[in-house]
Amino acid sequence: MKTRVPRYALILSAMVLGMAACLWSPCDASAFCGFYVGGAGASLYNHASQVAMVRNGDRTVISLMNDYEGPLDEFALVVPVPVVLQKGQVHLGDREIFKKLDAYSTPRLVEYFDPDPCELLRPMAEARAAAPMLSMNAAGADSARSLGVKIEATFAVGEYDIVILSAKESTGLETWLTQNGYQIPYGARRALEPYLRQNLKFFVAKVNLKEQKRTGLSYLRPLQFAFESPKFMLPIRLGMINAQGPQDLVMYLLTRDGRVETTNYRTVKMPTGVEIPEYVREEFGDFYKASFAHQVSVNDMRAVFTEYVWSMGWCDPCAAPPLSQDELRHLGVFWLDGPQSQLPLQRYNYPPLPPSGPMPVMLTRLHVRYSADTFPEDLMFQETQDQENFQARYVVQHPWKGSPEACPQARSYFGQLASRRMRDAQNLADLTGWNLDDVIKKAGLASGGRPSPWWSSIWD
Repeated sequence: MKTRVPRYALILSAMVLGMAACLWSPCDASAFCGFYVGGAGASLYNHASQVAMVRNGDRTVISLMNDYEGPLDEFALVVPVPVVLQKGQVHLGDREIFKKLDAYSTPRLVEYFDPDPCELLRPMAEARAAAPMLSMNAAGADSARSLGVKIEATFAVGEYDIVILSAKESTGLETWLTQNGYQIPYGARRALEPYLRQNLKFFVAKVNLKEQKRTGLSYLRPLQFAFESPKFMLPIRLGMINAQGPQDLVMYLLTRDGRVETTNYRTVKMPTGVEIPEYVREEFGDFYKASFAHQVSVNDMRAVFTEYVWSMGWCDPCAAPPLSQDELRHLGVFWLDGPQSQLPLQRYNYPPLPPSGPMPVMLTRLHVRYSADTFPEDLMFQETQDQENFQARYVVQHPWKGSPEACPQARSYFGQLASRRMRDAQNLADLTGWNLDDVIKKAGLASGGRPSPWWSSIWD
């Protein structure tokens, strides 16, 4: 009986977004920067991929977290890389660090509670702040050369056998992979050609079943590789070959100086600081899924969305603690050792920081949904000098539960509350594209904005 990797979906919660607890599942869109190569007849899919990229100067460390579904003995991963990677440049990552990255930077819901208006000296509206590998022998190498394919390096890292290939043309590379027991997705030849024209190499990883069994793990660990290249980019086109419709990709980009944006596509910030009805608290995953889909739609699936920008030294509010220096080093943040690990405090307009001091690591979380038609090019990035904090953040303001007759201020408060609740319903409809009448009904509002009688929906 063949071992299968458990499937886990990209999820989102009110205060924590991680790979372990799903609020929308299964994912209906996903992504990866390479493609999966399967054995004969195998149906392999990309589900919910996450990529962490560490970048400073020309040095890059990429960590790939993929949700592979299928027999492990039929797994292989093909990723374009700019240089021939040696064994020391490839490492096994830690899935738990991805979970922490996810939780720390997740879009979130925050809650506030209205105070007693009778205890305020001015109307509540003025007081409330705006929320704004492959086994190769000599015969195999000779066969590769006859196809214009060169085996640049072979080595093992943990449960993965790895081959680094170069090729003169996509036909030869496709033939070599096929002859070595892999069924290439339809359209692979055309997708490989641009990378060959750029003289890129191909990183091919395959699971060593004995080593995988020895780990005792039921999942594949993330793969990491480090290299130098003047290009700050992520190849995504190969991931479209065996995609089932549009794909989602979440990217965590860790840099030294500032926010990261794409240079060949528009980078758009998700709406933030918007107040929404109370009932969304229990449905935040569905809400954010709909809100993101709506933004994708209004931007014709031609934009990359910023969900979070913050220094790893602190957060406000924190959905989860920032990563420690050890965890950041494990991701490949290589500039934390030595005296340069601390930057002058005045460089950032921070409130008081933890005892460890300011952290010279900026995290940018980007989220993209794309198809071959809407994203015909790989993602190209640049680091900016923008250090302004940002998070996709949504607000529920719980009303005071007292009586309108408690004091004159209470009557004024409830008058304003009715208008506020209608405004929150309109906000929700605008963010998601949901029908406003349906939102009003679900929020328990009558047409005038006042709560419907408790008995009005008993027999609906």
